[in-house]
Amino acid sequence: MTALIFIPLGLLLFVLMLFIGMYNGLVSVRNHCEEAWSNIDTELQRRYDLIPNLVNTVKGYAKHERELLEELVQLREQASQNRGDVASQAVDENKLQQALSKLMVRLEAYPDLKASGNFVELQKELANTENRIQAALRFYNGNVRENNNRIEQFPSNLVAAWFHFGKREFFELENPAAHELPKVEF
Repeated sequence: MTALIFIPLGLLLFVLMLFIGMYNGLVSVRNHCEEAWSNIDTELQRRYDLIPNLVNTVKGYAKHERELLEELVQLREQASQNRGDVASQAVDENKLQQALSKLMVRLEAYPDLKASGNFVELQKELANTENRIQAALRFYNGNVRENNNRIEQFPSNLVAAWFHFGKREFFELENPAAHELPKVEF
């Protein structure tokens, strides 16, 4: 008689513990995604803070690059003000990244500027920041993958649907050079 009571009770307790574990796992992954997004935001802010210093250093050397510098400042403002969804921010960040790359390529033609200690230091700092942004993006996207997997996999998808856990968007910065075949010449 007691076995008939304890077996369903034990089964119910097992299902309840499984449910609690899945819910807590979903909460944990959601919080990891939010933390990772905060890290990206910090690194992007670091980039935004470096750009005015870079622009001011370059202004004296490259007066005829004024149009590109103004575009870079405008794109920086646009990207730093964007607090929309991930896709919207990625669009602005891609434009800013392309303008920065274009500026760096053009500035290679200025030997005096390349010899400037301030410019070299800013260039190193910007390269370091870009690397940190890429690392933060990989961390964020890994957490998004984990979040989306849990939301789509059975049985945690039932808990996710019940408590309105949603899929997240990956953050992707396009690098047009990464899609081109490298030129090899002998």
